[in-house]
Amino acid sequence: MDISVIKAQEVGSVLGIHIGQSDKKVLELINLRCPYCRKWFFESKDILDEAVSNGQAERIIKLVDKTKESLQRGNVMHRFVDTSNPQKALEEIELIFNHQDEWGNLSLEDVEKYAKEKLNLTEHDHKKYAKELSDEADRANVKFVPTIIIGQTIFDESISQNELKDLLA
Repeated sequence: MDISVIKAQEVGSVLGIHIGQSDKKVLELINLRCPYCRKWFFESKDILDEAVSNGQAERIIKLVDKTKESLQRGNVMHRFVDTSNPQKALEEIELIFNHQDEWGNLSLEDVEKYAKEKLNLTEHDHKKYAKELSDEADRANVKFVPTIIIGQTIFDESISQNELKDLLA
């Protein structure tokens, strides 16, 4: 991932799902269909959970709709995350990622059906929210997910746990 083109200052801390409160923001631009986003989510989970609970970091998860055909299924799943309730949203994201292999290659219509019938999730109207997040990612020139920003440090899922801990210290 070429991070030199990303304008980190264009990724704000207003939009997104806020988990915890801290001056140190972890901005996570992800798509729920992306296997690398899933890798990031689970490999960073314990470290981020601890940092949030200790007041060291605030996670701001941004579910970014992408036009790439393989990620459009994630766009559908984004509609089933309750962005108004951070703890519930985190649980729903984890549930969706846990079942990604089951729904990840379905048709868009079947992904919606899967979310409703198999995962028992409720669809939310988030068109304006999704557009604002996509526009923000475009302004920042974020082309790939996951893109994670902590301060002026930009990276993808391939960060080591020790490097992540050091950034959160």
